[in-house]
Amino acid sequence: MSSTQQLGGGQGTNWNVPNILSTLRLVGVPVFLWALLTHQDVLALLVLMGSGISDYLDGKIARHYGLVTKLGQYLDPIADRLYIATTLFGLAWRDIIPWWLVVALMARDAFILAMYPTVRAYRVPVPPVHYIGKAATFNLLFAFPLLLLGQFSGWLGAVALPVGWAFVWWGTTLYWLGAFLYAWQVSVMVAQRRRQWQAVGA
Repeated sequence: MSSTQQLGGGQGTNWNVPNILSTLRLVGVPVFLWALLTHQDVLALLVLMGSGISDYLDGKIARHYGLVTKLGQYLDPIADRLYIATTLFGLAWRDIIPWWLVVALMARDAFILAMYPTVRAYRVPVPPVHYIGKAATFNLLFAFPLLLLGQFSGWLGAVALPVGWAFVWWGTTLYWLGAFLYAWQVSVMVAQRRRQWQAVGA
């Protein structure tokens, strides 16, 4: 039996190891939010760290063993967005981060969502997740546990807090850079589609 088969099948198999990891991350979202809002910070930190590790592993396994599926291409970004959204609102509710940061990051997702009608109208494929977007998500998912850890007393919290904020700034910058790249990809595909339709109509 090949390594790919052992990990859950080939490209056409939906329920393979990467997709199961993404599903487990989705299941962990309400657990994390409950723990954060009830000040169960150790549990919240463990769930959030587990999410970051599984996010890295599912992508690594999917690419290495050829286990990329349509389901996985939807599950992975959905899990990322949910963790980022719940973490932002939870940390802002706890006054760990300012609300303007929540607005800045949520506005980015609204910017992406606003392009969906154009993508649908011109029947162009959704651009694949770019490495800049993945780097942004990694920075943010790495930053949030550090910000939470920064609430603990002692030298560990004192070190974690500024490092966490450094990752927040990098992640936010890359997050918006990825959004602009996404918009550029969509505009290129829409322009190509228009030329195709014009050629057919000529």
